[in-house]
Amino acid sequence: MSIKDVFGLEGQHALVTGGGSGLGLAIATCFVEAGARVTIVSTNAAKLASACETLGPSATSHVFDVTDTAGATGFASDVAKKFGRVSILVNNAGNTVKKPLGEMSVENFNSVLNVHVGGAFALSRAFLPQVTEAKGSILFTASMSSFLGIPNVIGYSAAKAAYVGMVRALATELAPSGVRVNGVAPGWIDTALLRQATAADPERARKINSRIPMGRFGEGADIGWAMTYLASRASAYVTGHILVVDGGALHGF
Repeated sequence: MSIKDVFGLEGQHALVTGGGSGLGLAIATCFVEAGARVTIVSTNAAKLASACETLGPSATSHVFDVTDTAGATGFASDVAKKFGRVSILVNNAGNTVKKPLGEMSVENFNSVLNVHVGGAFALSRAFLPQVTEAKGSILFTASMSSFLGIPNVIGYSAAKAAYVGMVRALATELAPSGVRVNGVAPGWIDTALLRQATAADPERARKINSRIPMGRFGEGADIGWAMTYLASRASAYVTGHILVVDGGALHGF
């Protein structure tokens, strides 16, 4: 078996939520380069159209709100009919509300959990028959906040910590059916959102960089290739794992 056979994704169909921009687009880009067909999903049709132009003919798109949990089964069926069976599901869609606890309403808190936890649960359940038939993978985009205490984002932190539990529980439950479940926890990645946040807060940028042993922000492709590895035959004996891709930040001092 060649390196391409082991690390490539030829013949795979991946669905990436939040795939119109940022890390989702980076993941989709790497999947396409590895030979997969990719369906990207978000609520923004214009972003999806632009992303598909960038990704090329191997990419398709579908507008869907992951918080529409009642519509998840119908959505999964629609994707299969239009684009073919999904063998790799990437639960990447996310949002956040940044407020101190005293200002964070229950509605704020739930609005974050509904996207990350409720949405990922519903889609994992809805696409499970397709992924099981393919003996494929379910992947989650975790976070540094899955492991570190980060102030003013209690909803996001709770959601990303929940991903760790979901990965472990689903990996154990689904392994007998041939489905692997893993996640990637990105460190601080050079995205438009991070650049905007750090430009307005130089002290925050200094603090972040001070704890990254490699001394720099990561790139979107760092996350995309990590996801590609976890979706490929190269990781055939890996399940229930959160791969931290952070330049050493989690263990930096």
